[in-house]
Amino acid sequence: MLVWVASFPRSGNTFLRIVLNRLYGVRTSTIYDIDGVAARLGPDLIGFTERPADLAELRASDEPHFVKTHRQRDAEVDDRDHAVCLVRDGRDALVSWARQASEQNPGRYETELRAQILRDKPTGTGSWGSNVLSWLRPPAEHRVVLRYEDLTRDPWAVVPPVVTALTPGLAIRPDAVIPSMDELRRHDDRFFRRGRTGSHRDELPDELHELFWSRADNRAAMALLGYGTGR
Repeated sequence: MLVWVASFPRSGNTFLRIVLNRLYGVRTSTIYDIDGVAARLGPDLIGFTERPADLAELRASDEPHFVKTHRQRDAEVDDRDHAVCLVRDGRDALVSWARQASEQNPGRYETELRAQILRDKPTGTGSWGSNVLSWLRPPAEHRVVLRYEDLTRDPWAVVPPVVTALTPGLAIRPDAVIPSMDELRRHDDRFFRRGRTGSHRDELPDELHELFWSRADNRAAMALLGYGTGR
């Protein structure tokens, strides 16, 4: 079985992979040739493994194989594939991604943020709104939504029901321990930055806030997820 761990960048994908590894002993691969996050943080912290076969073979396997992707749902995704669809307020995700992209040159933060808001490619990651809508429309029982704010607040409460819904054969390890965000920040405090909901309120300039809302795909995705229009 193939299970996508799908999200726009900086929406909780890495933390979920850590949680899956700690709770279930599940090691995750990625759709990409190189897992830059595992290279930065260490494969054992992430629970990384090389993708053991091509996608068709993973689908046909009796074992669940979790594969990370930041891409929009595209031709590589079969309509029957299971997926955890991680979602986060688009403003927070974009702010966090722009901070990471300008990590070596903080003066480029607003330039990076503007460029990411304006992304408009029909393939690959694409824009925030298009990415989210590609995974959530049309809705499907085998594509389960998991919100960033719920994941970071109480992973013990929200991850097991998602895993049970998609891969009921997995069992939680009796010695499972999930690291706190403070522990993860001690490991790399620039990757695991603020990690909170509403970070856009003091990091997203008014002009770029308006630019975000000027996009129809962003408005549609925010409405679908129930995120408000205010600050």
